[in-house]
Amino acid sequence: MLGKKRTLGKKLKDINVGDSYTTTAKIEDKDLLLYLGITDDANPLYIQHDYASQTPFKQPLVPPVMLIGLVTSAVSMQLPGPGCHIVEEHIRYPKPVYHYSEVTITLEVIEVKQAEHVVSVKVTGLNEDQQVVITGTVEVSPAYEPESMNARSLENFY
Repeated sequence: MLGKKRTLGKKLKDINVGDSYTTTAKIEDKDLLLYLGITDDANPLYIQHDYASQTPFKQPLVPPVMLIGLVTSAVSMQLPGPGCHIVEEHIRYPKPVYHYSEVTITLEVIEVKQAEHVVSVKVTGLNEDQQVVITGTVEVSPAYEPESMNARSLENFY
């Protein structure tokens, strides 16, 4: 990444209530296999069609931690963006998400806490049928303004 200029996300002073970001992701086999391989999670409800077909779900589910990964990625890369840090999460999964589903994640700033250097972000995830599959809030500390842009370690940020 050295030599490639990249920006930090929004600083606290640049964030307003109502700021929002929306992204859509389709959950593919490769995503599930990567997650399951990294975590060594062999829950049959996530990977075995024959087992899942005998449950009330009738088909394999996407692990909730993969769904929160979509949320944290949108926070880390878009709102507030690079340099931020999630300090608290309150997330529910009211409906299951199945393999090959398309999930639309919307983030909306609902509170800016200047004294704490934290913003509250409402999270909503909808499936392709517009059903809520993720809901909650995340508390995020946005990127800090660098003290000195002359520092060698910051030469790739602007």
